[in-house]
Amino acid sequence: MSELFMFEKPMGMRDTFPHLYKMKKQIRSHVESEMAAWGYEFLETPTLEYDETVGEASAILDQQLFKLLDQQGRTLVLRPDMTAPIARVAASKLLKDRNPLRLAYSANVFRAQQREGGRPAEFEQMGVELIGDASVSGDAETIALLISSLRTAGLEDFTISIGHMGFVQELFLQIVGTEERAQQLKRYLYDKNYVGYRKHVESLSLSSIDKQRLLRLLTIRGDGDSIQDARELLEGEKGTEPLSELEELLSILEEYSLTEYVTMDVSLVSHMSYYTGVLFEVYADKVGYSLGNGGRYNHLLHKFGAQVAATGFGIRLDYLIEALSPQAEKSETLLVLFSAERRKEAIDFTYKLRSEGRQVISQDVTGVKDMDRFTAQFTEVEWMVGRSGKAGV
Repeated sequence: MSELFMFEKPMGMRDTFPHLYKMKKQIRSHVESEMAAWGYEFLETPTLEYDETVGEASAILDQQLFKLLDQQGRTLVLRPDMTAPIARVAASKLLKDRNPLRLAYSANVFRAQQREGGRPAEFEQMGVELIGDASVSGDAETIALLISSLRTAGLEDFTISIGHMGFVQELFLQIVGTEERAQQLKRYLYDKNYVGYRKHVESLSLSSIDKQRLLRLLTIRGDGDSIQDARELLEGEKGTEPLSELEELLSILEEYSLTEYVTMDVSLVSHMSYYTGVLFEVYADKVGYSLGNGGRYNHLLHKFGAQVAATGFGIRLDYLIEALSPQAEKSETLLVLFSAERRKEAIDFTYKLRSEGRQVISQDVTGVKDMDRFTAQFTEVEWMVGRSGKAGV
């Protein structure tokens, strides 16, 4: 093992510099306010959870979990997502007092990377969970809130792709017959490896008609008419219920006046195994990957002893910032430069301004080596110097 350099960080870990921290704080504040306005209450969960509970329930691949042992020898994990920890809290405590629950979060999650490739192993997610509502109206509410949250953050040019796990599962089982074979097909779709999907379909021992059904799945996208096209891929009535749910969902989103932001993609699948119904992903022009996703997970809380359905979404804050491409704002902080003779005056002056809500830095001129470079960061500079000030001031 090679020796670490002094400034080296663990694979996938990132530093957040002041200008980016400020951007994240501003966006987080806007989104949190919007979620709260819809009646969602924020909570926090521990960074460390037990592997045998949250770790196994999270649906994140085992090799992506950061694991460690506690003093009793129990295996712990750094939380790999927020849905499973919130399901634990809701099932053990909160559902006893109220059902449905509307919960929100903003927290860092951790997923180990085998090869970094620019992918972070720690990133912040913001999202909501609507727990105890099994209706399509609940799905529509979370999608509407997702759209509203993105717009509140300043994003306008984006699309929500909507599909249904139940439809894809039923179609694949009708054609290939086993869960294992269906899982192979779903993996290609999740990876967006459509070339690989087509090659795999051609290699299967199926009739030409069945191969065409699988290949046609990739072409069915768009508005509500695409749902009828998807219905024609099925044999019999089995599997049509998910499509009826999508039709109802689209109708409700029309009542929200939000259909301009959504498109149907019946080939949409997720690597998160707990999704059971409607699912969706967010795409923006400036980002080549999903900056948020969500869907219905009706069985996850069963693992924690609560027989309730749920739906929700999560937004990747780092991807949202990339989509927004915000410009760093110039500091609105006032710089007060002082020398020893006027230190007390400068201190009193800065106290007064801070009490009025101003951001103020007070700096002894003897501590500045490059005055021009230092003061260039500020739009407003106040000089309070006497004889002990630097020459030329």
